[in-house]
Amino acid sequence: MQRRSTQGVVFVHACPKALCQHVEWALERVIGAPVSLSWADQPAAHGAYRAEVAWTGAPGTGAKLVAALRAWPMLRFEVTEEASYGNDGERMSYVPGHGVFRAPTSANGDLVVSEQQLRNLAANATSIEAFRHGVDELLGAAWDADLEVYRHAGDGSPVTWLHQVV
Repeated sequence: MQRRSTQGVVFVHACPKALCQHVEWALERVIGAPVSLSWADQPAAHGAYRAEVAWTGAPGTGAKLVAALRAWPMLRFEVTEEASYGNDGERMSYVPGHGVFRAPTSANGDLVVSEQQLRNLAANATSIEAFRHGVDELLGAAWDADLEVYRHAGDGSPVTWLHQVV
């Protein structure tokens, strides 16, 4: 039987220094291989650090990475998983106070909103403002608004590769 694999990226946007090693250990437990991230100052949050790591593994690994990182509610992070045979791509974001936002993604990385989600929103929105608010919720606007400053602070950062042990 052939094992399917996919890949993605973990973006740790803001992590207190004391948790950096714990984050690496959590990623190691999911990936099954040693992890050593290149941590850099996060200019958007005094005293915080940021790191990016690309990964390969079985479909569903992205969700397992998110579950492992949620152990520390003060982190800000995103995990992407590319589409693979029989599986949609995904983007999962975590922001303190908001929790996890999870949405399927298209081949170019855009979030995908389903026909049923749009029909439900159109049927239940009581005003144009309620409809706009609903679209923002479907697209994770609150997470994007919070994370955008952290994303820009990491532009041009080096990426390390992790390969899941199978």
